[in-house]
Amino acid sequence: MFEPKSLMDGVIAGDEANVKEMVQAALNQGVPAGKILSGSLIAAMDIVGERMENGDMFIPEVLMAARSMASGVEILKPHLSEEEASAKGKVIIGTVKGDLHDIGKNLVAMMIESAGLEVHNLGVDIAPDEFVQQVKEKQADLICLSALLTTTMPMMKATVDALVAAGLRENTRVMVGGAPVTKDFADDIGADGYAPDAGSAAKMARSFFDA
Repeated sequence: MFEPKSLMDGVIAGDEANVKEMVQAALNQGVPAGKILSGSLIAAMDIVGERMENGDMFIPEVLMAARSMASGVEILKPHLSEEEASAKGKVIIGTVKGDLHDIGKNLVAMMIESAGLEVHNLGVDIAPDEFVQQVKEKQADLICLSALLTTTMPMMKATVDALVAAGLRENTRVMVGGAPVTKDFADDIGADGYAPDAGSAAKMARSFFDA
């Protein structure tokens, strides 16, 4: 018999093999794929995000949980309706020009994807005009900018300015983050949001589309 909490616990624990087994067993029992996705997998990652925000879970554990969730989603995909399978919104994420740090950015990308959004991870050292080009090509609703160096933080403002110049700012939300970034800085450059960690970033990203 399918037990949603057991599946949630498996995801939170990063037990990928067990998550796969439980997802497949639930499908075999006739449990709707959408119910498994929202009721267990996404719900589990919500808890992971909260625990990360509170300092009760750390990056290695969060990565294991995200991978477990992703493996369960892969099994579900063929069984989801087009509406259930389609993401709520499109997100572009990247580390700004001059900055080569990507571990935190990659974790944020995984957490945002776990929140049910379509994520395009551009990588590192991304120039403002490249962000603009990708927003146009992907028709992105949200752009997430990462910087780990104080010397590259001005590139965040340059990217926001480039979106304005391209006439894309009105329909594109901007989130910023990274060790030296603060909420005051985010406000100063005209960003829509600042997140101090991957858990809160995923929550904020989803809030833009739930509104």
